[in-house]
Order: sequence, then C-alpha cells, then structure tokens
Amino acid sequence: MVTETIQKLVREALAKQGFSIDEITLEHPTELEHGDFATNIALILGKREGRNPREVAEEIVAAFGNHEDIERIEVAGPGFINFYLARTFFPKSIKEMLEVGERWGANNSLKGKKVLVEHTQPNPFKPFHIGHLMSNTIGESISRLYDFTGAEVRRANYQGDVGLHVAKALWGLQKIGGDPSNVEDIAKAYVTGNSAYEDEETAKEEIVAYNKMVYEHADEIKEDYETGRRVTLEHFEELYAMLDTKFDHYFFESECFEPGKTLVKEGLTKGIFEESEGAVVFKGEPYGLHTRVFINQAGLTTYEAKELGLAYNKMQKWDFDVSVTTTAVEQDEYFKVVYKALSLLMPELAKKLVHVSHGMMSLTGEKMSSRKGNVITGESLLRDMLALATEKVQDRDLPEEEKESIARAVAVAAIKYSVLKRRAGKNVAFNPDEALSFEGDSGPYLEYSHTRASSVLEKANAVGVVPSTELAPQETTVLEKLLYRFPEVVERAQKEHEPHYITTYLTQLAAEWNSYYAAEKILDESVTAPYKLALAAAFANTMENGLWLLGIKAPERM
Repeated sequence: MVTETIQKLVREALAKQGFSIDEITLEHPTELEHGDFATNIALILGKREGRNPREVAEEIVAAFGNHEDIERIEVAGPGFINFYLARTFFPKSIKEMLEVGERWGANNSLKGKKVLVEHTQPNPFKPFHIGHLMSNTIGESISRLYDFTGAEVRRANYQGDVGLHVAKALWGLQKIGGDPSNVEDIAKAYVTGNSAYEDEETAKEEIVAYNKMVYEHADEIKEDYETGRRVTLEHFEELYAMLDTKFDHYFFESECFEPGKTLVKEGLTKGIFEESEGAVVFKGEPYGLHTRVFINQAGLTTYEAKELGLAYNKMQKWDFDVSVTTTAVEQDEYFKVVYKALSLLMPELAKKLVHVSHGMMSLTGEKMSSRKGNVITGESLLRDMLALATEKVQDRDLPEEEKESIARAVAVAAIKYSVLKRRAGKNVAFNPDEALSFEGDSGPYLEYSHTRASSVLEKANAVGVVPSTELAPQETTVLEKLLYRFPEVVERAQKEHEPHYITTYLTQLAAEWNSYYAAEKILDESVTAPYKLALAAAFANTMENGLWLLGIKAPERM
C-alpha cells in the first residue's frame, strides 16, 4: 500500500535529520485540497524536543528524497506535513484493482492463523429474535474481514438446548396440546410457559421439575424434546440461508455443562472459586468486577459455568489462535467475569478469547407502529422486510425468479446496513422506509450504485469497448482519490472488529460514483473513454468486495 511507502520515506527523512519516533501515523485530510495524506509527527517531535513544530516540519520535508508516486510535500498550519500523490499513481492503482479482482482490498497479515468466530446463538424452543439477527450480521461481517486477512476462518454457533426455556416450552406444549413438530406451536407453547412461570407458583414448580427432566434426559419428555429440538434447529437453517451464513461448528449447552462443572470444581480446589450459601461462586470484586454464581444451590451449572465448558470444547474441537464471540452489550460484565475466571484456570486459552458486543434495536416508522401490540422477532422483521422489498421491485421488467432474488438481496441489505453503519456496541433505530430507500444512507442504495456501474460495463461489452488505464485524463478525480483507500479501511475494520468503517467508506464512495456518473458520459467517443470505463470497473469491483464484507449481495440488476 502507498501508506507503507510514505511511512518508509518519512523514517528515512527523520533519520537524515537525527530524529526517531516509534510510530508514524498517517491520516487522510478532511479537505482534499490539503493533500492525500498528512502526518503530525513534527508536532510530536517539536513538543518532545522543545522546538517550534513548524521549523521541525520544514527540516523533515527538506530531507525527503524524490519518489515517483509523490508529486509534492508541504508544511501546513502549525506543523502538519501534507503529501500530494502524483497523477501517475492513480492509473497504476486502478490497474491493480482490476488485476487483483475479487481479492482487491485483502491482505495476508494473518496468513497461517486460525480464527473461530461464534455468532447468532438462537436457542431451540425459542423464537429467533432481533438480537440474534444483530449478532449474525456483525459476526458474519467480522468472519469475512478475518478471511480478507488471509486467516483460516471457521464460524461457530452456540445454542441453548437445555435450560428453563426448554422446560417452559415443553410444559407449554402439554398445556395447549401443541405439536412438537410444528414451529408455530412451539413458539406459542414457549410464550404460554414463560407467562405461567412468571405468574403462577404451581406452574413455576412444575416447570422447574420439567427442567430437571431435561437435564436428566427423562423418558417422559424425551420424544417431545428431541422432536422440538430437531424442528427448531432445522427452521433456523432456513433463516441462515436467507442471511447467507453457513456454520462450521455447532456447540450446545447440553455438551458444555459437564466440562464446565469439572472446571469449576477444579477451580474450587485451587481457591479460584468458593462456596457461598450452598452455591459455588467467583468473587470478582478483587479484580474490579462482581460476584457471579457458577453452580447454583440445586447443584446445576449456570450459564457462566457452561461458558467455561464452551471455551474448553472449542479448544478441543479446533486449535484456534483467536476466538471471537458476538453477543448483546448487556452481557459485557458477564463476559468480563467469566473470562477473568478462565484466565486463572486456563490462562493460555483465555488470552485467545475476544468478546464483541452489539447494541439493541428499536423499531420506528409507520410500518413498525402498525405492528404495535405484537412481538416483532428477528424472523418476523426479516420476513416483513422481504415483503416490502418484493413490493418495491414488483414493477421491474425482469423474470419473476430474478425479482425474488433481488427482493431478498434488498431486504437483507436494508437490515444489515442499518446494523453495521454504527459502531458494534451502539443501539440501532430501525426505520423500514429509510432502510429500503434507494437514495442515500442505506444498503439498497449501495446495491443500486453497483448496478449502475454494472450496467455501464455491460453496455461497453456489447459495443466492444474494453476498460484500459493507458490513456488517463490529466486531472485526478475525487473518485480515484477514494478508491485506492479501500485496503486501509479493510485493515482498520478487521483490527478493531468494526465493520462500520466499511459502511461509512462505501457510502462515501457510492455518493462520489453517482456524482461522477451524472457528470460524465462514460461511453463517449473520446480517447479517455476506456479509462473512464476502467474507473467504473474499479468502482464495481470495490463496491462488490465491500458489500461482501458486510454480508450483502451485489446484484447485477435491480
């Protein structure tokens, strides 16, 4: 990347002047007239050396050698150093984008590393709620970002197939006479059981007894349990397919409570855990945390102990270098305690674990308020958006099968973009009308921008015009100044586990492409037409790769 070239030149210039600095930070100035890159190293050195930063900056600039990719270097303001890339750099960068193709923007920084990403985590016998949709969106994007660093990536799903929620659903099936092979009946049964558990003491006692039977695999509930578990898991696979997610490993709570209990008992003998009122707890206060129960008074493992068992099972399944887990932000403190306990039990494993949290989603807009009084699950939101997207593309002159495919791509893009346009831990206010808009800040807008470029390329191919970087116009466009930055954005998004950098960049890039598209006749008779076509191809390639990183498809037509 050109960033590395400039950093190398800066280090060489610093060495000539007898300066040294551990880290050289380069940024893109907000205003393009201030250059393509800027650094504040002179301000840092001026403060350290007790000198005027602008004078230090001028000395550094005077020591720079020539480089074909840099047109000029200037000192600005109190001592910033601005770099202006040469015109010849941009056609070279466009050529590289076209040659690299589907791996444009990728790097090999984590080649040879093994990364496990756990996300989504819906529980059998319960609805697929909005939190699962958010976890899936963020987790899948993080998985793809790791893939773009050359790492070997596997996706994992952790699901609660034992516990009170299962007992509530099984108890509810008996009460309503529901069919355990019917997903809708299971959903109704869970609501029935959950309400009864909260409101009726007798029902609560019965459900607690059911919970004991679930853990013991009792014959009384075995058939209903196995049927309900299978049916709900199969139903989740339909949703994963719609979201374009495939899992490599499935972990279940029923497999994690025994290894979790073993780890807690081992920690008890080592003084990591302690007994308290008939339970086993981890006291986090000495570490600035709080106390949590790992084995309750009934002798059953809690979520915390099962989380320890999950970490152990993951390690047994695959010897990973990093394991990332995405869950709701409300579980942040939970994970801090669990990971601290694990760091005392198995320090080598604990240091490989990363928790990325997502915020909550609120629903706004007329179409959402019309659903007032109903519970909107992640599944119902997905299907509602699919229905709205189908209406939106119904008048297109396309085959029905293609319209269905486009509607699905638009619906998923609307949801995923809304989740990924903010930092992972931030809350999302979801408005379906805004999310489905083909204008501005939305996933469908990015898809539509891509189809515009694809349409130009299709027309060019029909008349035999081939993209070329040989005869570039004299003036550099803003579009060119944005396109080459894509690998930097990808690298930052991966390192910080923040896909929102991708959405922000793609939105800015799409806006610039649409301005360029409106101002330029790309397929004209000029000698620069093949270069303008190369720009369109580079944009389409960058947008397609960026959308893939977000888990969004890039249709050729819309």
